[in-house]
Amino acid sequence: MRELSLARLVISGASSGVGKTSFMLGLVRALVRRGLKVQTFKCGPDYLDPSYHRLASGRVCHNLDSWMMGSDAVRASFARSAADADIALIEGVMGLFDGASPTRDEGSTAEIAKILAAPCLVLLDAGGMARTLAALYQGLKGFDPELSLGGCIANQVGSTGHAELLAKALGPDYVGAVLRKPELAIPERHLGLVWARSDAATEAHIEAWADHIEASVDLDKVLTLARSAAPLEVPPSTSHSGEGLPSARTIAIAQDEAFSFYYEENLHQLRAAGARLEFFSPLHDVALPQGIDAVYIGGGYPELYAEVLASNQAMKASLRAFAAEGGPIYAECGGLMYLCRTLVTLDGQRWPMLDLLPAQVQMYAKLQALGYVETELTETSILGPAGLRFRGHQFRYSELEELEPIEKIYRVRRKRKGDVIAEGFRSGTVLGSYVHAHWASNNSIPRFLVTATSHHTSPTFRPLSFEGKE
Repeated sequence: MRELSLARLVISGASSGVGKTSFMLGLVRALVRRGLKVQTFKCGPDYLDPSYHRLASGRVCHNLDSWMMGSDAVRASFARSAADADIALIEGVMGLFDGASPTRDEGSTAEIAKILAAPCLVLLDAGGMARTLAALYQGLKGFDPELSLGGCIANQVGSTGHAELLAKALGPDYVGAVLRKPELAIPERHLGLVWARSDAATEAHIEAWADHIEASVDLDKVLTLARSAAPLEVPPSTSHSGEGLPSARTIAIAQDEAFSFYYEENLHQLRAAGARLEFFSPLHDVALPQGIDAVYIGGGYPELYAEVLASNQAMKASLRAFAAEGGPIYAECGGLMYLCRTLVTLDGQRWPMLDLLPAQVQMYAKLQALGYVETELTETSILGPAGLRFRGHQFRYSELEELEPIEKIYRVRRKRKGDVIAEGFRSGTVLGSYVHAHWASNNSIPRFLVTATSHHTSPTFRPLSFEGKE
């Protein structure tokens, strides 16, 4: 183990929807204005909040999820990503103690804070209350003695007079009061934000939040709390250099408005396994990059761009030709939808997709699946041999209907219900799934995928067992 001395702070809330992300954006940009290098992180499996963090900080945001990654991988990813930063800010998920279990802190913001030995700020909705806010705060502060909860931000405050009452009620733990600003609300889609666009409007929005936070929050107190974090013990780097693995293997990553959901850790592990990543756009490009060895199509919103995807015949032909030549294609969620024959949008229109899997995908207005899953391969594939296990997350508004029988090579167990379903749709070297896999749960996968591109012998792997960790 080695020690990392770094100012760090977890931004948490009592529930979802209390304004954590808006506050986080303003705080990050306000600290950047002070000349600090701010590294951001997001607790949990969310892809959208990190896209805003990246714009506010100018640095790639990383997800930290203790259930999918495990504590050592959380610390290792944190230490690697924040090595050159002045301060790390970690945005929580849901309520402070909400996670994968109703009785333990597994997968929660609180667990991440304890793994990182990081103090917490909690954001509470103060609408319609004064002294009661102090009671709520003290209840959270005393709930887990192992958690360092060092301050409170009152949000949705009605006036400066209201803020003065809250400051007296909270006493020394009062850090600031953010006045209600409905005009600065971030647009939402499904259960979260829309994907952040790097444009003048978004930049103006972040700047406005930074102005608001600078006027409302004691930034010096925030920094003092972050700098109170003790040195963190982190495991030695376990990243592979790619030595001994196939050299110059190139994996094409779909990246545009339709496909943008990737865990940065997955991309890091591909590079560490010896892969060179080249990005392309199924929306705008007319062909795959030259000389590639595999394709990775992540999740996103293909249903919003179905007409453009359907009409880009040149790109569809390029992907089909690559698959026909035995090129490995791996796709998740939105990427899986693109692999199918037809995508049916909410308005009933049918759009022809890649037809690499004989299936139709139907969009629905209501959520079709949400939650953590554990997956086991039942057959050897481009991800690894039969028996390999990994963890991931599902979040989708669509259902897949097989038009012809499709081989399924995943055994997926849902964390909450415990039921098991057959999934992982395969045709030749094409593999698609609704599971957003996190490869920190089994880092054999990126090494196997890189090796699979060269048709060499598979690398040695050790299946990870999660027995007793439910």
